[in-house]
Amino acid sequence: MLKIYHVPGTRSVRVIWLCEELDLDYEVIAVDFSQAFRASPEWRARNPVGKVPVLEDGALTMFKSGAMVQYLLDRYGNGALQPPRGTQEHALFLQWCWFAEATWARPLGEIVNHRRALPEAAQSAAAIREMQDRANLCAQAVDQALAGRSYLLGDSFTAADVMTGYTVMLAKQLVPEPLPDRLDAYWQRLSARPAFQIATARS
Repeated sequence: MLKIYHVPGTRSVRVIWLCEELDLDYEVIAVDFSQAFRASPEWRARNPVGKVPVLEDGALTMFKSGAMVQYLLDRYGNGALQPPRGTQEHALFLQWCWFAEATWARPLGEIVNHRRALPEAAQSAAAIREMQDRANLCAQAVDQALAGRSYLLGDSFTAADVMTGYTVMLAKQLVPEPLPDRLDAYWQRLSARPAFQIATARS
């Protein structure tokens, strides 16, 4: 059985969400995400930089959520939730999966890291505002891509929406501006999915 090491609100949400969408059997293992545990040899043996999630599938251990999503699709998805490989549609699928994490989630993560690393008196409002502006630019890009469609690749939900949906959730928590209209409607569709609700209810 798949084992997912999980902390609520973190990127393990993506992996649980996908498992629910694919109807895969999995076990969620709650992680003590204290600084001491994250630095422990026990946890660093699973994730060398002390973060979550971690996925175990038999002898395989993985520690990047986007890679986990692609692995689960390829190994257990039977063609579901992604276009056929080598097609233009699959190229766009990969683009949005990578955009969600490498481009949009990056400034959001910097906000979290800035606030966590510095006492409130030392935090830079200008630095946080810059990261929020970069995140808003990404939100606008996704909003434009959703013109005339329900999901990123058209009318069909894919794992690109799993990847992006988690990042939208972060943006809502960390950026004061409301989501653009199409992106907000998209978020409402994603957050209404039973699999998403199960993934975010995990504690």
